[in-house]
Amino acid sequence: MSEPGWWSTPSNSNSGSDTPDVPRSFAAPQQGASSASNSLPPQYANNFLPPSRQSRKRKGYIQFNVAVTMAVIAGGIGGVIGNVGGDSLLDAGAKFVSVNNSIERAPDSISALAAKVLPSVVSISIRNGSLGGAGTGFVIRSDGYILTNNHVIEGVASGGSLRVSFDDGKTVNGKIVGRDSAYDLAVIKVNLKGLTALQFGDSDKVLVGDSVIAIGSPLGLAGTVTSGIISAKDRAVTAGSGNSESSFINALQTDAAINPGNSGGPLVDKSGAVIGVNSAIATLDSSSSQVGSIGLGFAIPINQARRTAEQLITTGKSSHPIIGVSLDTRYSGSGARIAEVLDGSPAAKSGIAVGDTIIEIDGKTVESADELIVAVRAKQPGDSVKLLLLANGSKRTVTVVLAASSD
Repeated sequence: MSEPGWWSTPSNSNSGSDTPDVPRSFAAPQQGASSASNSLPPQYANNFLPPSRQSRKRKGYIQFNVAVTMAVIAGGIGGVIGNVGGDSLLDAGAKFVSVNNSIERAPDSISALAAKVLPSVVSISIRNGSLGGAGTGFVIRSDGYILTNNHVIEGVASGGSLRVSFDDGKTVNGKIVGRDSAYDLAVIKVNLKGLTALQFGDSDKVLVGDSVIAIGSPLGLAGTVTSGIISAKDRAVTAGSGNSESSFINALQTDAAINPGNSGGPLVDKSGAVIGVNSAIATLDSSSSQVGSIGLGFAIPINQARRTAEQLITTGKSSHPIIGVSLDTRYSGSGARIAEVLDGSPAAKSGIAVGDTIIEIDGKTVESADELIVAVRAKQPGDSVKLLLLANGSKRTVTVVLAASSD
């Protein structure tokens, strides 16, 4: 089945796998459901047209047979110890002194953090007929709720088996509680109590250069830990597949190695708190055979993921902030050009018109339609945003109160 742990790689895919998605674009760039007064009718659910640049399809779940070969290096060392100057060290009466082999590690060392986090990280496998796939998730509530990527489990949304394996070797069945393709998030549940949930951090306070570790099951290798830093923030990352709506993320970028199978796993800070959900990797173009980590991984900020997870657990669905426009996918200039304004939408109420081009949101430059969508979806229904518009050579600023639309 196809996967993108946000890793999609250039290839034909089967639905439902865990291969990191390939972000379609990079550039600059919600708590709880909004009140009824901010809600729009169902016909306004898709407030944006799909961007013109098609993201690469999420790769199908891949069955990995990984063989690890280790070179023997002890032989050369043994030769040196065994014969020095013609006499062995033992023959020369050398005395060996025993040493204390215990190692003390700082509480914030990578090994200490890994030991703290690993019991809450799970491997997820799905099977639907002859197709299957795998990914990662992590416990967010002690009564069995687990957060992962939608693309990890979407292959069994309409049937099939979902299995969850813990670090201690226990494997149980899981069921889908709710999923959101727009944010590429899903919540599943297992029938277990007393699980150790990971602590949530604050992704808004993360700084470029902060140390992080990623934990997951890349290439099916469960319990893999990689380390790095936050290498950028507010990356507009777009990914999608033939089976679901495109996902738009205002992502945290990291150089921690992330590969197919890491999808849905936690990105944690030096205290062990989750700051992101590993979801996508950058890959080279379709002419390249490169499909693994190239030091550009992307995570959904945990503040967004937490809001969505809470809504999915409570109602099985989640809401999205919208301004109520469709965008011109043929426009190749800088900014996001308006192709349609929906009646009664926040955009209509603010005087936005067809042909206007949005060039800034809250003072931040908008280079493309993708960037505008990502910036809006990083907000929550009820938030106010200031948009700088360009029309007929003139600029004007409008304030828009975002409405709520759900899948």
